[in-house]
Amino acid sequence: MPGRIRADVVAAVKERTSLEDVVREHVTLRTGGVGSLKGLCPFHDEKSPSFNVRPQLGAWHCFGCGEGGDVISFVQKVDHLTFADAVERLADRVGLQVEYEEGGGRPREEVGRRTRLLEAGRVAEQFYAEQLASAPEAVKGRQFLAERGFDRAAAERFGVGYAPRSGEALTRHLRARGYTDDELVLAGLSGRGQRGAYDRFRGRLIWPIRDITGDCVGFGARRLYDDDRIEAKYLNTSETPLFKKSQVLYGLDLAKKAVSTSRQAVVVEGYTDVMACHLAGVETAVATCGTAFGSDHIKVVRRIMRDDDEVNPAEVVFTFDGDAAGRKAALRAFAEDQRFVSQTYVAVEPSGLDPCDLRMQRGDEAVRDLVARRVPLFEFAITTTIARFDLGTAVGRVQALRAAAPVVAQIKDRSLRPEYARRLAGLVGIDVEEARRAVAAAARAGEGGGRRGAGSAAGGSPASVAGSQAGEQGGAAPPPMPRPDLRDPTVAAERQLLQCVLQAPHVLEPHEFDALGDDAFTAVAHRAVHQAVRAAGGLAGADRPAGDWLEAVSVAVPDEVRPYVTDLAVAPLPVVDDEGLARLGNALQIEIAQRDLVRREAEVHSRMQRLDAVGDAVVYMAALREAQVLVERRRALRELVD
Repeated sequence: MPGRIRADVVAAVKERTSLEDVVREHVTLRTGGVGSLKGLCPFHDEKSPSFNVRPQLGAWHCFGCGEGGDVISFVQKVDHLTFADAVERLADRVGLQVEYEEGGGRPREEVGRRTRLLEAGRVAEQFYAEQLASAPEAVKGRQFLAERGFDRAAAERFGVGYAPRSGEALTRHLRARGYTDDELVLAGLSGRGQRGAYDRFRGRLIWPIRDITGDCVGFGARRLYDDDRIEAKYLNTSETPLFKKSQVLYGLDLAKKAVSTSRQAVVVEGYTDVMACHLAGVETAVATCGTAFGSDHIKVVRRIMRDDDEVNPAEVVFTFDGDAAGRKAALRAFAEDQRFVSQTYVAVEPSGLDPCDLRMQRGDEAVRDLVARRVPLFEFAITTTIARFDLGTAVGRVQALRAAAPVVAQIKDRSLRPEYARRLAGLVGIDVEEARRAVAAAARAGEGGGRRGAGSAAGGSPASVAGSQAGEQGGAAPPPMPRPDLRDPTVAAERQLLQCVLQAPHVLEPHEFDALGDDAFTAVAHRAVHQAVRAAGGLAGADRPAGDWLEAVSVAVPDEVRPYVTDLAVAPLPVVDDEGLARLGNALQIEIAQRDLVRREAEVHSRMQRLDAVGDAVVYMAALREAQVLVERRRALRELVD
């Protein structure tokens, strides 16, 4: 298990990296006020810019979708990376070496080796593409694409190439670029025989397989010639340090923005199907690379789709061939369905055409219609399961019921189960009550097994992880805390004060803020931020660089409040100069302190009314002195205002 990245390395990466420069690679920014930049959010569709960046604070926040954070979280989200990968990418950008605690993480030589292998893959991708475009020998590959409706522009868009038949062309090309045979074999580009290294792919059409960031990590190769000694229609790069077929999805580098924005992923079966879907306007299409869609693929897709909203779930649409193999693949997908919060669907063309053939025969609209006509995956699983049995016999009906009842029992939305139990009864030709009993029994059996499995896997509650690295642990994000209601003038005043505290703490009177009681803030989120400021040393402890102050407060708040902290840090204030901010901030402090004192006075008076002035004389006199102190304190604050 890799160790955590050392805290001083994370701090150095954030200190040396320009948030503005990183964001500008993805967002067109314009001035949004003194010290603030704004643009269109890269994480959701919008027409008016609500994405704000405060370079001096090292913070960004979108007031449209609520996302926010620092430069590391921006890279994580925009490139869909883990925390460690985002830090390593930024560290490489500024020339820092990433070091892990307890000797974990990637050794330095491994990081250097990865860079070499990625560069070799990039050179190979370019070589293959050039061969397809210009080599006379590649005419067979160009014909293959043309027959399937893909022109030269389509080939260039997806980086399609051609591997020469000679067997050594790529190996010689890469050797000339300074790569060793050991590196080429390790990257899966070459094999090794008695005569030395040779090309892994020969006489085949080539598709580069890229990771989510666009780096080429492997290739898929399609057979073109009848005399090809390898009979397999498709070959993929073997497992390498870069290429793990259970974790890679072809086309995800092109689809990730559309998947994230639409919260839909369309899973197809082949490279040409991905091409056909994208060209037809279904830009969320991806495909596995020589393996079934499994749990590691699910993790990748969930992270991009933000598959954590049960009220507004995302969609995963599987397209399968209409043959027996396609039906089997659909049932395998249904077995993984419970890992998604999203709604899972299946789209199968009745005539059995895959998306590539469908586009070629009936056009782009037919491909879009195929996805639009999707049906819930569990519905397809039910009908597919029943189709295996002879419903004309009593034995066949009983067998169909026994096989399909567990499918209905696995439907995540329990409110749908009764309706599908009725449908099951109609499809099989049995009494509705009999179907309901079978589904209920299957559900009880499944839940019993689920409880035992959960108990054995849980191993106790997970330890909390402070700061940005908490996301590395792979747990689900906590539910967001309800946003304060700014229609309430009191809550609006609290928010403005906390904006001043995070953006310009130097203009405030520390003693006044630090003297505020635990209940001085009425909104739950505001109380959490106030407590975090106190945990970070109070306003008196804000004498540090702006980014460090914001980081100290962010780390101290609960995870569900952290996005709101970045909101406060970048939201514009009505004044920007120090003199105006000082007047505003200190006036707000006095207003909130006075209101807090009035509340506390009322509590003391209420307590005094419940006491016996004679029988509880000592307690009564203590309460009276407390009330007098509060009154004097309020009078002193009023004099400050006057």
